Amino acid sequence: MLAFYRRLYPFKSIMNWLNHEHVPTKLYTHREFAFTLQGDVYLRYNSFNTVDDFKKQVCALNPTRFEIGPVYTARPRDKKTIRPGGFIPMQRELVFDIDMTDYDSIRTCCSDAGICKRCWAFIAVAVKVLDSALRDQFGYKHLLWVYSGRRGIHLWISDKEAMELTDDQRRAVVNWIAVITGSKDQHKKVNARPKSRPLPPSLQMALEPLAECFTELILDDQDCFRSEEGCEAFLRLIPDETIVHELRKLWELNPGRSSSQKWDDLKNMIRVLDKGSSRRLAMKAAMEDIILQYTYPRLDAEVSKHRNHLLKAPFCVHPKTGRICVPIDPARIDDFDPEQVPTVRQLLRELDETMAQDSAEGEERHADSERTSLKPYIQMLDKHAMALMDEVRRSKRGADMSW
Repeated sequence: MLAFYRRLYPFKSIMNWLNHEHVPTKLYTHREFAFTLQGDVYLRYNSFNTVDDFKKQVCALNPTRFEIGPVYTARPRDKKTIRPGGFIPMQRELVFDIDMTDYDSIRTCCSDAGICKRCWAFIAVAVKVLDSALRDQFGYKHLLWVYSGRRGIHLWISDKEAMELTDDQRRAVVNWIAVITGSKDQHKKVNARPKSRPLPPSLQMALEPLAECFTELILDDQDCFRSEEGCEAFLRLIPDETIVHELRKLWELNPGRSSSQKWDDLKNMIRVLDKGSSRRLAMKAAMEDIILQYTYPRLDAEVSKHRNHLLKAPFCVHPKTGRICVPIDPARIDDFDPEQVPTVRQLLRELDETMAQDSAEGEERHADSERTSLKPYIQMLDKHAMALMDEVRRSKRGADMSW
């Protein structure tokens, strides 16, 4: 870990991303960093004036991981000397957290801490829906998606309007986006429509692509309704007792039917209902809700609602897997394979091998990170930070011209 921090961790890139400028401002100097040390020792309210201070402290502490918090009214390290009420969070990226454990009740390929390319498809669908909704409905542009290192993904939104949202405003955004709610024991988790009303336009637009994902992922790949447990969960979402009874009889006579066949059975029973009847309308709505329940993003809503929430920093090492928390391009989310993400041991091995080779061949020395498979991920963060800096420059130029 110490070698990773000294030689590979992109401290400068992290500062540029958080600060939106090359020279440290309050977005960086008044930012909280929290360190987790060996033995689960937790150090909060750290802050730094420069990138060098940041790197020096990390290398001195050698944390198992560290988290990033809000920008406060004063430097977090001075918290104990500040009068009561004078230390409050002012700005913070709007963040979202999607964890694979929230899909344990429906995924069939893995469970608990396990994750593979197949069940990553649940995260991929969630990323596409959430990325599109936040850009189209809220106008946000600066979205950074980061793999959590194990079985989930984090989203950091750095637009000025997002940074300045109050806790109440963050709750409003989350409540608008969150569709899957309720406890593990609650069968129907979709809370998307007033009774007997159509879906809101934003969800109606998402429904068509989600229906495709439902067929490919839920019916064909995961085959979620084939097992007895999965079948019962499916039936509990159907509000028409007569149809449920008929489906049970059909499936008892034809055991082993696939999820796709069971879905077709339900559609066939709905087709014979009178057009325009309340039963048919109710069943159409139920089918839409089932598609949403199995494909719509499952958010850890509490992470997003409060400015003072801490979230693991990009490029940290996950202590259980050794994988790096790398940025992900949402346009290529389907190609991402969590099992192929570089580990800290792999990166240090790559570094040693390329340094030995360059030395033997007399090659020019490059930055350590450029010698490893970490390079494209750091470039992705740098590109994201550069877009933020460009926007700050444009806004300053506009302010100067207005005078």
